[in-house]
Amino acid sequence: MAEAQLQQFLEKVRQLNAFVALSEAEPSLRQALRDCSDHHGVVELARSRGFEIGRRWGETDSPRQPEANLLTTPCPLEGQEISVVLVDQKNWRLERIHSCLAASPEGFWYDQEEHEWVTLLQGSALLELDGETVPVELCRGDSLLIPAHRRHRLLATDPAPGTVWLALFWREAGEC
Repeated sequence: MAEAQLQQFLEKVRQLNAFVALSEAEPSLRQALRDCSDHHGVVELARSRGFEIGRRWGETDSPRQPEANLLTTPCPLEGQEISVVLVDQKNWRLERIHSCLAASPEGFWYDQEEHEWVTLLQGSALLELDGETVPVELCRGDSLLIPAHRRHRLLATDPAPGTVWLALFWREAGEC
């Protein structure tokens, strides 16, 4: 093990020990820890208290943008969506969308100028397409093409760690 990796490992152990000590001293933190359903929840809870315990041994800080890994950003607040434009070109745009228990407001419909193709990288979602009687259920790996001006709305997405979408928007050739 190189010295830098040893120091990284020892720092993670120190952070874990401090987080454990704090959870033993604070019953509310201990309960919040008990309520975590997965590793991501524990990492986010620790981060909210100033501890960085998520990195595994040997991992380094990436020189790339934070969105370079599409699945490792913190979950948005319940009811929220966060969109990050990954690539923006003249006639097309690629976005990463992270949703947590999100839904369109009552009566709101998307009616976009662009075609949209979405795929779910994580989680699930329920969409309503105008004129359809049965909602569209999407799970990890599913995709859907929504033509321009096809009215649609989001009925539901998963709780934390949320639903992660990859969405491609484009206009037909010659459209501005």
